[in-house]
Amino acid sequence: MNRRRQDVAIAGAGFSGAVLARELALSGRYRITVFDERPHVAGNCHTKRDDASDVMIHTYGPHIFHTSREDVWQYVNQFSAFGPYTNRVKAHTSRGVFSLPINLLTINQFFGKKMSPAEARAFVATLGDKSITDPQTFEEQALHMVGRDLYDAFFYGYTKKQWGVEPSELPASILKRLPLRFNYDDNYYDSRYQGIPLEGYTTIVEKILEHEAIELRIGERFTSAMKGSFDHVFYSGPLDAWFDHRLGRLGYRSLVFDRFEDDGDYQGNPVINYCEESVPFTRITEHKHFAPWESHQSTVCFREFSKQMEPGDIPYYPIRLAKDKELLSRYVDLARTESDVTFIGRLGTYRYLDMHMVIGETLDLAKQGLAEDRWPVFSQEPLPTNVVSEQPKGRREPTSKKRRQAPSAYLRGGATTKVPTDSVH
Repeated sequence: MNRRRQDVAIAGAGFSGAVLARELALSGRYRITVFDERPHVAGNCHTKRDDASDVMIHTYGPHIFHTSREDVWQYVNQFSAFGPYTNRVKAHTSRGVFSLPINLLTINQFFGKKMSPAEARAFVATLGDKSITDPQTFEEQALHMVGRDLYDAFFYGYTKKQWGVEPSELPASILKRLPLRFNYDDNYYDSRYQGIPLEGYTTIVEKILEHEAIELRIGERFTSAMKGSFDHVFYSGPLDAWFDHRLGRLGYRSLVFDRFEDDGDYQGNPVINYCEESVPFTRITEHKHFAPWESHQSTVCFREFSKQMEPGDIPYYPIRLAKDKELLSRYVDLARTESDVTFIGRLGTYRYLDMHMVIGETLDLAKQGLAEDRWPVFSQEPLPTNVVSEQPKGRREPTSKKRRQAPSAYLRGGATTKVPTDSVH
């Protein structure tokens, strides 16, 4: 006897919702309705040709696809060819322009030296503040590892703008290691595969959603009140929004983009971070450089400003400090009382996830759920078991100079340190 196909709703047509919809459709066991309140698919990865310049615009900030998972790379290549792209970011500082992540060229240029890898490693080891024996804050961790000069030039100003808090508000655990390279490799990523789709990300998501068992409803928001019309719901929206923020709002940073055009080549690089606190924006991105295989006479750039998310803003970076995790824990408990709902993706689990991580987790979720014929509350647990509150142990006076902030998102333009690296997705 044939089983009735289950009716499933998926809230969100970004990568998590689209990939899951396709995997369910391919199983032949589900009818899927995908909802998205925006007028387009692909979520924050949405790309669109600029009408005037024909430059491919990354509408919500640049995204560079990178992964070391063979299955994830093969998956996206089913839907688009990828152009070769190596993410090389520059840092505009008070002492000049340098390459990121900090590498042997950066160190030699910054200090006016000609050191070998071994010499540079030994030299940087002497810079750290050895009076800090038990770093509790991000700043203490950074000063302990690289000292004041590199910290002030590359970390402080940028990350204070990006996160809007002082480093005494941030735990040392955010910075497990500094992204230092003692060679001349200035590729932001160490992933096996890296590239940008020739036709943009939106085309990929549109093709993923092309299946007779998938109905797409663009411009329509899915709410918890609609749950009763479906056998199961997969929700990739903000976890707190599902519950109408009844316990309070989870903290996010949002972004504001200031677009401007120019002729020719404005800055000679796709991404330049502005590390000085006196410059109000965090970086400038020049989008035609994300497609080096194309040629455009005019150019489109964006100054990027970071801000605390307010109602109506787009959530980008979950803050996940102690108070946020405490509230998250309460929402997790509330989510476990729901039936026939699975919270997925970066917003549904209140974690920052790069595109490749979202796709990989969603493929894993689909494989396990289809095999077991049951679905978990979360695609991945938002909090590890026995969470220890990430909060500095008591307040300390600044180690020297004023206390300053620098969470790992200083690397957001492309570096690495347990933070978003595709830029934002």
